[in-house]
Amino acid sequence: MVAKRDFVVRFAGEGGQGMVTASEALAAAAAQVGYHVMTFVTFPSQIMGGPTWSQCRISVTPALSNGDELDVLVAFNEEAYNVHKDELRDGGILIYDSEVFSIDDGGGDSINLVALPYQELGKSTGNPRAANMVILGAVAEFVNWPDKYLSDFNIKRFTRGRPNDAEVVSANEMGLQLGKQAATDSGFSLGELAVPNPPDYEQILIKGNDSLSTGAIAGEVELFVGYPISPATTILTFMEEHLKGEGKFVYQSSSEIESITAISGGGFAGKRSMTSTAGPGFSLMSEGLGMAWMMEIPIVVVDAQRGGPATGLPTKTEQSDLYMAMHPAHGDAQLPVIAPGTVEECFYAAMHALNWAERYQGPVVVLSDHMLTERTQNIRKPDPNLIPIERREVYTGSNGYQRYDGSSVSPMPIPGGPGAYVANASEHDGIGDTTHLPQRHVDGTDRRFNKLKTLEDSLYESRNTQHNIAVMPWGGQKGPTHEAYESLMEKGVDIAWYYTMFLSPLNPKLIKELQNKDLVIVPELNYLGQFASILRQHRINAVAITQYTGLPFKVQRLVSEITNMVEQHASESTKAGV
Repeated sequence: MVAKRDFVVRFAGEGGQGMVTASEALAAAAAQVGYHVMTFVTFPSQIMGGPTWSQCRISVTPALSNGDELDVLVAFNEEAYNVHKDELRDGGILIYDSEVFSIDDGGGDSINLVALPYQELGKSTGNPRAANMVILGAVAEFVNWPDKYLSDFNIKRFTRGRPNDAEVVSANEMGLQLGKQAATDSGFSLGELAVPNPPDYEQILIKGNDSLSTGAIAGEVELFVGYPISPATTILTFMEEHLKGEGKFVYQSSSEIESITAISGGGFAGKRSMTSTAGPGFSLMSEGLGMAWMMEIPIVVVDAQRGGPATGLPTKTEQSDLYMAMHPAHGDAQLPVIAPGTVEECFYAAMHALNWAERYQGPVVVLSDHMLTERTQNIRKPDPNLIPIERREVYTGSNGYQRYDGSSVSPMPIPGGPGAYVANASEHDGIGDTTHLPQRHVDGTDRRFNKLKTLEDSLYESRNTQHNIAVMPWGGQKGPTHEAYESLMEKGVDIAWYYTMFLSPLNPKLIKELQNKDLVIVPELNYLGQFASILRQHRINAVAITQYTGLPFKVQRLVSEITNMVEQHASESTKAGV
């Protein structure tokens, strides 16, 4: 039998039952021995309870999505069984606690049921918290994992210098063996998971928000002000713990309005300044962002997208803030937007955003999304040396400086130095004094938009560009679309690949290439097809594949829809005699 190269496990139940802990522990154990892993978690917005599930994908090759079909479903309650059982593949295994609920329908012919009283077995070890280890021991046995994988993880994870470490490790090991024995007794097997092939580069296991925060610190952010909001809160808490040292300052504000005005003050004073929020908070920042655009103050705002509008879906993923990110203010304003597509890109997106803000002297938006923020993944250890630090050009001349004269970026005075000026949210003259003269408004508007041209040298990916149809995802749907694209290539579908995390402004070379395509297909998680419509503004024939369920795309859906669109286009071209 050919060894499995991919393994997908979902833990489902009520918030607080340990699904996320179990999923992340399995991922950490797999990453520790050299597998590629990715987790995905979705939960309700209350503090405790409510339907929650967490998924772990383990692969011998880089994981691009969280996986379409489940090999194992661990149902912590009957509702979880009813909701998720149909996502098990044929021959998949369902683990449930027979002390909690019973399955009267037998699970169907295609599901293998394993009644595992893991809570009672966990208690039998002397440590009720070992229940998760019972589950992990069973899961590992179904793919013939060596005992050493989880045993080594147990020792490393729970040897923390505490008096009871040995007791915890011993109870956990007992739990692993109880789970393994239960899996053996069931007689079920999913086949052996292929041995890992560790990459020849150093990796780290990290979440998206932590990666972005680490990138910001590597990018030499000096001031961070934030207000808690899902799913961006962990950026604030990470900064509170790690942004330390001389000239560094972090604090939690009383509102998003305070956050945006505070970092605008920091940017005006010469500090690399940043905040994080989600859609509702970003809405509150709209006037402050317009102010920073008008005043030409370098700042960075992270918008970790969630389902909207209003309170919407606070803990679900969506890509519906792109319009707002590009044009948050009233009047003529277009903000630079960087939307990372992977956990690794989150690191570099933060560094680029800080550089962009300094280069063009204005606000920059990093557009993440819930799928990235909460995902745990092992990635190549980022190298901050790949992104040289850029700093604003500082004015060093004499007083009487006309800060806002000229048609593009000009040196920026720092308070206390020469060239004092007024940073004014009203339209202003060269030194910053308010004016309503028509020509001044024309000159100021032209200047602010001209500065965006300094950012048009961004990188983009392209493959098989000889084909007339292209697929171009953005943000967190890069991974599922990439996996779908690889499947399309194997099927012989003629289609090009384009991708960039630099959405505004787009590189003119990229625009020109896309304009020459007959069709550009854009998978995105929103109702309006926002990025596709932005591409159409550039005279690109773009059509969106949309989804707004609060969940990421499934790869097979993308494969099917893209194939249909390519075939339909070919049929229409034939009829038209093209």
